[in-house]
Amino acid sequence: FFFLQRKMGLFDKAEEVIPEEEEAGMAAILSRAVAIIESAALRIEDRVPHTILAALAVAFVIRLVVNLSIWHSLSLLLEYITHPVPDISENIGLEPAEADDDGIESKPGTGSISLVDKKKPGRLQCFDPSTLQLLGDVPAMTAAEVNELCSKAKQAQKSWSQTTYKERRVVLRTIQKYIVNHIEEICRVCTRDSGKPKVDALLGEVMTTCEKIRCINFNGEEWLQPSYRPVGPMMAHKRAYVEYVPFGVLGVIAPWNYPFHNMLNHVISGIFSGNAVVSKVSEHTSWSSTYFGKICRMALEVNGHDPDLVQTVTGFGEAGAALVSCDDVDKIIFTGSPGVGRKVMEGASKYLKPVILELGGKDPMVFCDDAKIKDVVPWAMRGCFQNSGQNCCGVERLFVYESIQQEFIDAVLPRVKSLRQGIPLATCGADGDVDCGAMVMEGQIGIIQELVDDAVKKGATLHCGGKRNPDLPGQFYEPTLLSGITSDMRIAQEEVFGPIMAVATVPGDDDEECIRLVNNCSFGLGSSVYSASQSRGMKIGKQIRSGMFTVNDFGVNYLIQSLPFGGVCESGFGRFAGPEGLRACCLERSIVEDRIPGVRTTIPSPIDFPIKKEQGLPFGMALIQLFYNESIFGKIKGIFGLIKHG
Repeated sequence: FFFLQRKMGLFDKAEEVIPEEEEAGMAAILSRAVAIIESAALRIEDRVPHTILAALAVAFVIRLVVNLSIWHSLSLLLEYITHPVPDISENIGLEPAEADDDGIESKPGTGSISLVDKKKPGRLQCFDPSTLQLLGDVPAMTAAEVNELCSKAKQAQKSWSQTTYKERRVVLRTIQKYIVNHIEEICRVCTRDSGKPKVDALLGEVMTTCEKIRCINFNGEEWLQPSYRPVGPMMAHKRAYVEYVPFGVLGVIAPWNYPFHNMLNHVISGIFSGNAVVSKVSEHTSWSSTYFGKICRMALEVNGHDPDLVQTVTGFGEAGAALVSCDDVDKIIFTGSPGVGRKVMEGASKYLKPVILELGGKDPMVFCDDAKIKDVVPWAMRGCFQNSGQNCCGVERLFVYESIQQEFIDAVLPRVKSLRQGIPLATCGADGDVDCGAMVMEGQIGIIQELVDDAVKKGATLHCGGKRNPDLPGQFYEPTLLSGITSDMRIAQEEVFGPIMAVATVPGDDDEECIRLVNNCSFGLGSSVYSASQSRGMKIGKQIRSGMFTVNDFGVNYLIQSLPFGGVCESGFGRFAGPEGLRACCLERSIVEDRIPGVRTTIPSPIDFPIKKEQGLPFGMALIQLFYNESIFGKIKGIFGLIKHG
């Protein structure tokens, strides 16, 4: 019996049953379970009746089923089969620019663009950053208009907060169904509004959003269940737990690098947790928000809910400030630069309004001397040039150990030079077959140029790129490779947000020096270390000051939506994703109730008002002795004190 208890963990922690390193898959777990049962049976078959062995085996299997959420998976599968969701495709008509790569009638632009047209006051102009074609315009909302949208969202949230988790899953499943049936259209709209290739849109916009919905639908209800807390012996008659209550209205200020995902990201977690969501989209990628907003609102409407639950705000700084100050908004979630994040925090502080700030990063990628160059080069390329480097958790600093640096440069330079840059859609005479697209913001090109010039001036080697692409009329900066980066260069300390691979040398292949160099930066979002020895990689990674870390991989944190996403220092605070991110959409409310009906707390007469001078203090001291004195004699003394003074 004790052998089974120890080996099978029937009455101990689950970790003793299945070591963490063996939780690779169902087959491995079941194989381990069978091996344990067989081993136990062989050792004690002569001592314990087979009926007891069978009972223990059944108990183990039941526990295994519970631990692996098999029942939960089957119940969700049954829910999905018996409750199909509607197809909203026919409810959402596509404009030519959304349905066709060559669907824009306006001519390609030349020179600089302006988001403001004096002939159209109150409107915000939208452009394709790769062709500079005018896409249309959207309202540049005033504070009064923002407040009106927030009021509608607040009203809709009252009924939505009473919905079941099943009803909320149906809405998210409806969104998911539309997404998987319109992948190319969504990618096209993202590409047209933000200048990225369709593959980058697929990976960074669609796949991440689908995984977010899947994860929330599968785990969200469990993550929002009351969290029961232990009570001390004095309160043993009480039950204590934390419940997660919707805040009400979440105000989201989203960036421009991934317009689809950045908008839906907080809509998914916000509405699942019972909130309304009002999203202020970037003025640089507002055109797509009309289409994306329709998807969310229609998914609500066809399932019988008020579409006002999800609102979209377009405009400039005035609109964002209005969202922060609006009385109907209960919490702000901001993604952007540290400078603007500080202004958002300052604005929210006037109303004691909680905020989550995700402020970008200078993510390091480390290649140790035992890393295989052919294996790590593809990750360096993806980390630096995905979405032309316009990623919060993109690789902005490459730390290559000295003994392999030249080999790395020789291997990666031809790859960087071979990157095809151009218009990412089949329009304006282009075929859309490119690796790198455009920069969303014209102003970002100037920032990148300043950082590159400063690095070269201070001794960095420019291997290729390093300037605006002179052959393309849109907002393009050439894929660039720099080496010899040192900590005194601005490019090592300031966020680039562009297609730059900046390589720094780790002298002497010294792990400790590598850690020092990596941590010599005020940002701390993500990080990754590549080494032939996982234990060595983990040892280095655990000393990097960042909110996220992966060993021998890059970017997978975000495809594991059960993990919280966020950073430290200049990268902000608070978390998206995971139970932490979902619960961050809620007020944590502490609840205490009677554990046993009729057994309630009473105030002993010695400490009840009016307090009896001769009894009150001695009674309280005896109570403390009973519950907190480690000595058995002290506890006995406390009991006698309670009897004497009670």
